[in-house]
Amino acid sequence: MSTADDNTNLAKAETLIEALPYFQRYKGRTFVVKYGGHAMGDPKAAREFAEDIVLLKAVGINPVVVHGGGPQIGAMLKRLGVESSFVDGLRVTDKQTAEIAEMVLSGAINKELVGWIAAAGGKAIGISGKDGGLVTATKVERTTKDPESNIESVIDLGFVGEPAAVDTTIIDTVSAAGMIPIIAPIGAGLDGHTYNINADTMAGAIAATLGAARLFLLTDVKGVLDKDGALLTDLDPAGIASLRANGTITGGMIPKLDTCIHAVEAGCEAAVVLDGRVPHAMLLEFFTSRGAGTLIRAG
Repeated sequence: MSTADDNTNLAKAETLIEALPYFQRYKGRTFVVKYGGHAMGDPKAAREFAEDIVLLKAVGINPVVVHGGGPQIGAMLKRLGVESSFVDGLRVTDKQTAEIAEMVLSGAINKELVGWIAAAGGKAIGISGKDGGLVTATKVERTTKDPESNIESVIDLGFVGEPAAVDTTIIDTVSAAGMIPIIAPIGAGLDGHTYNINADTMAGAIAATLGAARLFLLTDVKGVLDKDGALLTDLDPAGIASLRANGTITGGMIPKLDTCIHAVEAGCEAAVVLDGRVPHAMLLEFFTSRGAGTLIRAG
């Protein structure tokens, strides 16, 4: 064997040794992972993500995956000739759109991800928030203010919901049976209607209820960046508030961080915003001392 081979094997061994304390510390704990963005449309990235999830299960950690699917829903709506609009990043969802969203999320995307897990050697079960009473949803309400009159009015987003209650019995049952729950962000309301739920919000609510060791939000950016574009590796709610106030945190990152804050203040140990485009980013963040994203704790 060559010296180069020896060095490569030694590096692999050192990586495993570096990861050992993390394996030991978090064996039996739960990681909730919101899966979406670039990784969902790239077979190579999807394969690597599935391998990461199967590895977590193999070392004794219980992964719970909540997936998105906004672009796929948009593509199906376009294919079927159904127009849609957005308010504050939320799709206005009439009954027809809600039915299509459930078909895409609970059907095509959910089962495709189950298939990727199986191909990586794991066992997964695809469910939605409707199964086993996992998530009871309430209708999201939004208001808008007329810039001239300053009068607020209510915007009807249709069948867009948010978690009102979470019952993790079905997750506990699936995980204890050695399988990985793959969850579509759909929930049933007490009114009998089906609601489309933002995947970040749903993942955060589930992580809080489970008292998860980690909530991972996979995004298409490196994490939370400062005004110079450098990665901020550690934040707490007070620091996030300051960054919002000075304009460092804007746009779509605001609701993601709101989700993280809610999760860590309600029982999740820590949340991480990281780049899902980086191969094995989740493993790099958690099982090495270097980290790969922005870690948020309650403070």
